[in-house]
Order: sequence, then C-alpha cells, then structure tokens
Amino acid sequence: MLKFDAEKFIDEGKKGYQLREKIEETATKLYDEGVRNIFFTASGGSNAVMQPFNYWMEIKSDIPSYLITAADFLATGSKKLKKDSLVILLSKSGDTKETVAIAKKMEELGVRTVSFVNKEDTPLQEHSTYTIDTFGYHPQEMAFYFLIGKILQKNQEFSDYERFADELKYLPEDMNLVAEEIDEQARNFAEKYQNADYQIWVGSGDLWGTTYCYSMCVLEESQWLRTKSVSSPEFFHGTFELVEKGVPVVLLKSEGPTRAMDDRVAKFASTYTDEFEEFDMSNFSLPHISKEYRAVVEAPVMWAALRRISLHLEDVRNHSLDKRRYYRVVEY
Repeated sequence: MLKFDAEKFIDEGKKGYQLREKIEETATKLYDEGVRNIFFTASGGSNAVMQPFNYWMEIKSDIPSYLITAADFLATGSKKLKKDSLVILLSKSGDTKETVAIAKKMEELGVRTVSFVNKEDTPLQEHSTYTIDTFGYHPQEMAFYFLIGKILQKNQEFSDYERFADELKYLPEDMNLVAEEIDEQARNFAEKYQNADYQIWVGSGDLWGTTYCYSMCVLEESQWLRTKSVSSPEFFHGTFELVEKGVPVVLLKSEGPTRAMDDRVAKFASTYTDEFEEFDMSNFSLPHISKEYRAVVEAPVMWAALRRISLHLEDVRNHSLDKRRYYRVVEY
C-alpha cells in the first residue's frame, strides 16, 4: 500500500497509550478541584478535532461544555467562564497565535488550562496549567479519550470507562485494518475526483468535526480543491439545492444516534446526483472495540480511512500534502 507503515503506526499507538496514567491522574486532580464547565478552544483543524469530545460531553454529561474558536473566545469572552472552569486547548505546533493568546489570558484570570501539543518547550506549554505532549503520535484522539473519559467516570457518568480505555490499546491495530479495507475505494475515489471543480462533504454527530476538518484542512488547504462541508441536518436547508448530475456529494456515515439524518442525505443525494459516495462506519472492521463503543471512536477510525484518500490524492495529482501558498508562508 502507498505510504503505509503498519508497524510504525502500531508503535506510535503504544507510545500514545503509555500516556494513559499521566492523563488520568491529571483528569482526577482537575475533577477533585472542581469543574464547573469545560471550554474546548483552538483554531482551524485543531478545533474540529475536539468537536467529537464536546459532542460526547453534551450527550453524556451534566457538566456543561462549549466548543469555541480561539479567535472568537478572545474577541468576545464568555459570561460562563469562571474560576473553576476548565479550558482545553490543542495546537500541534504549540505556537498557534490565537491559542497561545487564550492560554495567556486564562493564566491572567487564574483559570486552569490543559493543553495538548506535539512537541516540547512551546509557548503554549509555557502558559498552560497542564500540558500533555503527545509527540505527534496517532491517533491523537486517544489522549482526549483518557482525559474526558476519566472526568466522565469521576462524575458517575461512565461506569465502564476502564473497559473502554483498555480496549483503546488495540485501536491503532484496528485502524490499520480499516486502512487496508478502504484502500481500493480510496484510490478509486482519488482518481475519479482528483480534478473536481466543486464537491460537497456531509457528516453528522461526532463525525461532523471530521467532515469539516477534512474538507478544510486537506481538500482545501492541502489540495486546493473547492469544497463545501455541511452537517446532515443542515444539508436540507440550502446546500441540497446545488445537487445535480456531475456534483460530487460525499457522506461520512455515522453509527451513532444521528445515523438516521445521514440516511436521509444518502437517499436524496443518490437520487439527484450520479456522483454520490459514502464512507460508512458500519462497514469497518473493529474486532477489538465493543459494539457499544464503536460510535465513540468514529473520529479516529474515519481519519484512518480518509488518510488513504489523502495519500492517493497526493499521488495522482502530484500535489504534496505539505504544499501551501499562504498558510505560514506569507503575512496575514
């Protein structure tokens, strides 16, 4: 398979899993100090990566949680922010301007922060109460499962957290299996849509962040392909009027409680365009993940599938995924 190193991914997963104890200790300390509410805040794709965890909190916990972009948070603040709030930040580089500014602001206000970074000695780490360095290991979501899952357990809302966390040890192995299962479909997709003038990507539930992130950070930022992302329920409030023959509509189908919304999109799109594609979580083999947890791990699993599309697009288009015209290239 193209650029596929299964052993490296498994090794990264093991190293990421070794962070479990440290992260759980941090979560326990934070909870014992008191957590009135949680703010997830970052920029761009990092904010989208945290969407599933805000979604998880919203449907499972009575602890209020909010997902807000760092720039918006800086501009407006929030009356809901209190001394016993918890602000969770993510920046792979550790130097994203707006995210670092939030950390500094929270430091001034005496509000606790937990920052996820991919490297040591960063400005974000310097101004955060707690820093979790994941060293760029995949799946990056694993660290969030430990933090949020433990808080839910402490709040009497996830009694089987230990079993779930134990199963995460094998998630990288299952993600490799998904990558192998999807590779041919991903290659065909890349060849078919490599020069699409416009495409619509749709998702729901905890796959909405993945849908938004892939559209913006890969197709637009990395491949310069014009893309519209829209949630499954919102698809029928405007975007569906653009659907006709020759317009690609791509659905990331959830196994969670919003699946019926995805089914509705699939029924409509398959009727009115001849270029409807779907990637369905229910088709992926996850032998080490219990049925009741499959919907919880959708984001990293779907990432494993979409990564195959990314690499094939890079190959067939001869357009590096690292190529940029503006991002961190010019002043803006």
